[in-house]
Amino acid sequence: MLNFKNKKLIYSVIALVILLALFAFAYVKNQASSINYETYQLLLDTNDIQSATIDGDEIILKTKNGTKYKIVKDGVDIKELIKKVPLNIAENSTFVSDLASGVILFIMIFAFILYLRKKDMQARSKMEEKRTKQQAFDIDSFMSTPIKPVVSNITFKDVAGISEVKEELTEIVDFLRNPSKYKNFGIKLPKGVLLVGPPGVGKTMIAKAVAGEANVPFFYQSGSSFVQIYVGIGAKRVRELFAYAKKYAPSIIFIDEIDAVGKARGGLRNDERESTLNQLLSEMDGFEDSSGVIIIAATNKIEVLDEALLRSGRFDRRVFVSLPDKIEREAIINIYLKDKKHKVNTKNIAEITVGFSGAALSTLVNEAAINALKRGSRVIEESDFYAVRDKVLLGKKKILSFSNEEKDIQALYQSAKALCAYWYDVSFDKVSIVSDGIKDIDKEIESRSEMLSKIKVYLAGMTATELFYQDKFSNALNDLQKAKDLANLMVEKYGMGNSIYPNKLDSSNILEEAKDDVKKFLERYKDALKTIKEKMLKDEIVTKEELKSIVNEIF
Repeated sequence: MLNFKNKKLIYSVIALVILLALFAFAYVKNQASSINYETYQLLLDTNDIQSATIDGDEIILKTKNGTKYKIVKDGVDIKELIKKVPLNIAENSTFVSDLASGVILFIMIFAFILYLRKKDMQARSKMEEKRTKQQAFDIDSFMSTPIKPVVSNITFKDVAGISEVKEELTEIVDFLRNPSKYKNFGIKLPKGVLLVGPPGVGKTMIAKAVAGEANVPFFYQSGSSFVQIYVGIGAKRVRELFAYAKKYAPSIIFIDEIDAVGKARGGLRNDERESTLNQLLSEMDGFEDSSGVIIIAATNKIEVLDEALLRSGRFDRRVFVSLPDKIEREAIINIYLKDKKHKVNTKNIAEITVGFSGAALSTLVNEAAINALKRGSRVIEESDFYAVRDKVLLGKKKILSFSNEEKDIQALYQSAKALCAYWYDVSFDKVSIVSDGIKDIDKEIESRSEMLSKIKVYLAGMTATELFYQDKFSNALNDLQKAKDLANLMVEKYGMGNSIYPNKLDSSNILEEAKDDVKKFLERYKDALKTIKEKMLKDEIVTKEELKSIVNEIF
């Protein structure tokens, strides 16, 4: 859209062109043609002259049809002319008339420009008013969003896998239930509790469970909702939130993703976010320990929070929520399966879901139920969980298609891994032609020999193909990388090399040592490996129990 200055220039140019055109038209129209005496006399005799005007040395004649002629004044009998035609004797009358016409025309054009300018200003004013109203509407719509408390119907029994967190938060619940007990004893509880943990571990659910256990109002706000484009709105929202929480005390304020508003100040400036953070800090300082309001916040990025938030008197209690262990995973799975028909040993599912968060386990159960429906069953079975586990972790599973030669190579490769896993006591349930099922056991302490056994399993397939085919194949890519990573971890993190100080040669020595042991083992038990391979080619899977039977028969 053109601004006013550009429009004004355009209007001026248009007006000038119109003015020049009108002057040109008037000039051409007012021009009189010269005539001789005979023509003049003819016009006079036929009474065709309407008026005559003396203009200097000339007489301007205007006929009845509007045509103008001029003739030299000295060549005309003035008395005779007066008898038949009114004569205006006014020197320079044409000039005065043209000048007056020009002034009038200019005034009209100027008035037109003023009219256009007024219209433009009105249009601009309406647009500005509309924009102001829209901005006011945006602010009002945000500010008019009611801050309402909710009563949580979730309790600790609905949230599995947080036994340690429950212990941390039990006294918070008791304080909210029986505040006078603590006040009479002179005890001050922390104003703020910060839940720290990776996404999906249930931080929001924990906060709702605290509110449900204490049976107090629960105010939920996302940190990102405070960060607005309009200056001052976020700070106002914080003030209103705390005012409502105090009104409904005892109560809980839960701020999810507090890192959105609580990032360390400085660096790239964001005045609105900083003013909101300052207001949050002020509000936390402003209410008393006995106000009955507890603030719970959640983040998975504690390292980016402003130090002022973490100092004593604010979020001075931190509860770290980690991924669930095996027992906790089993409890979570049982909760999600309680309303579903199933034939599932949840202990087995817990064992194959190392690294799953509570949210991931929820998705896993749901996907398993969908898989059961796809195969026409109304009962969820363990096979449904195995079918969708990789899909939940990695997305849709790639369907492999092997030629007969490739299938023979892959069967030998996976059979060698299965045999070594059984022999070196590396935990697994089953090994198929496309996956090994090797488990990541939850152990706080792991020995060098245990890590070395895993490396031997990762190198077993590659070693077997070299032994039987005298060649190396690309299907060893992932296992070889896992073996290298584990060897580097042993040397660089755990000091399990030849010296405490990391040495790159130590990693290589660990890998070579493991490969030599595996090669000697497979050469000794070729017959067992061939039997397992035949089973793998036939059924495309070997369970741990089947492998145990094969080994016992041969040995």
